Amino acid sequence: MLPANPFDLSGKIALITGGSRGLGRAMALGFARAGADVALCSRKLASCAETAREIEALGRRAMAHACHVGHWQQLEELVATVYEHFGRVDVLVNNAGMSPLAPSSLETAEELYDKVFAVNLKGPFRLTALVGTRMVAAGGGSIINVSSTGSIRPAPHIAPYAAAKAGLNAITVAHAHEFGPTVRVNCIMAGPFHTDISKAWSRGEEFTAQARRTFALQRAGDPDEIVGAALYFASAASSFTTGAILRVDGGLP
Repeated sequence: MLPANPFDLSGKIALITGGSRGLGRAMALGFARAGADVALCSRKLASCAETAREIEALGRRAMAHACHVGHWQQLEELVATVYEHFGRVDVLVNNAGMSPLAPSSLETAEELYDKVFAVNLKGPFRLTALVGTRMVAAGGGSIINVSSTGSIRPAPHIAPYAAAKAGLNAITVAHAHEFGPTVRVNCIMAGPFHTDISKAWSRGEEFTAQARRTFALQRAGDPDEIVGAALYFASAASSFTTGAILRVDGGLP
């Protein structure tokens, strides 16, 4: 039976990678407003600490940790630190990502290819394995991957990124079966959002004109518009949902 407020996260501990800006920051603050305490990580500790202070201003506990999610040793240190600080993790959000443009397949450097896969696929795979195993031992939890519509609408200039995100879609389903029935694993497939990474193009004339022609909502999203989907997957509201990939993309055809 669902609680009176199935979206309530009171007493829950959330760990969000890439939590200092953009969609990660919006989800972190949204979870805090729903009652959760939040651990944040990104490569830049100062920006994480700033978001952590915003969470504490909402009356919740927060911690900031510097971590490159593409490095497995750093992920092990992250998990150990978060569990030492909070005692458990109830919600994991694999949000950290990078999407550099590739000049062409021939001109894509091996270093660039490896970095894109390390951050977008290798890291989430390992962090889910580490946290998911602990969640099973503790009796349950929710894991949320943040993918991209590029995974189903690939273009030449984002080929490595699109391939990595398609892999993230795949491991969402695989991990749902591996860590079920007590741990749910789902994915938000995000479309274009106005973030500091996308600001160079998401409000530009070319994209705006394209959005009006092709997107049902005719615009990119604001970061706060990802929070509803994240709360659904994080909370008891999605108790019968796992292995799902939810598009939040403004009606991309």
